[in-house]
Amino acid sequence: MRIVVVGGAGTIGRRLVPALRSHDHEVVVAGRTSGDIHVDLTSRETIEALYREVGEIDGVVCIAAHGALDEFGTLTSDALYDNMQAKFFGQVDLVLTGQHYCTDGASFTLTSGIFADQPWPHVTGGGVISGALHSFVLSAAIELSPRMRINVISPTMVGDSTDAFAEHFPGMRPVPMDELVHHYLRSIEGEDTGRVIRAYG
Repeated sequence: MRIVVVGGAGTIGRRLVPALRSHDHEVVVAGRTSGDIHVDLTSRETIEALYREVGEIDGVVCIAAHGALDEFGTLTSDALYDNMQAKFFGQVDLVLTGQHYCTDGASFTLTSGIFADQPWPHVTGGGVISGALHSFVLSAAIELSPRMRINVISPTMVGDSTDAFAEHFPGMRPVPMDELVHHYLRSIEGEDTGRVIRAYG
């Protein structure tokens, strides 16, 4: 399959892209400032340009964009909206636009996070975004062309990022990278659709 991995140069991508290539998939890495092609998830125009440039695609994976930490006492609806631009609306645009460019049997694999199910301090935005992504995937699964599929991977803190994030989420058990990659491969290569795949370690 020919697969676009948005955010493929990041923490998860550094493990997922080689795994996809080892399964004989052709991988196009996209990112805001890195990869084979550039795309800004806050810009619908660049998302459409991505699809026009890469041509026929059998799978789209998004592992880009992190939600910002927030302080509830000073949080505003404007700040929430800004936080949602790439992580929620960008991933949604990858699907809404991509359905018109991808092959008939293409799959979309999005990325949410554990905060949709487990509240933690300073991640109200992350919880809202992840919960919204779960709802979007459930709806999109019954609205897309019958042969297209869509799933979302919802990871906890990932194993390769514990040094950067463990201080913010003390006691959170990370998901091992090989387990996380397996979940992505299952979504991309399997037959499931409308699934929220919880990778909580």
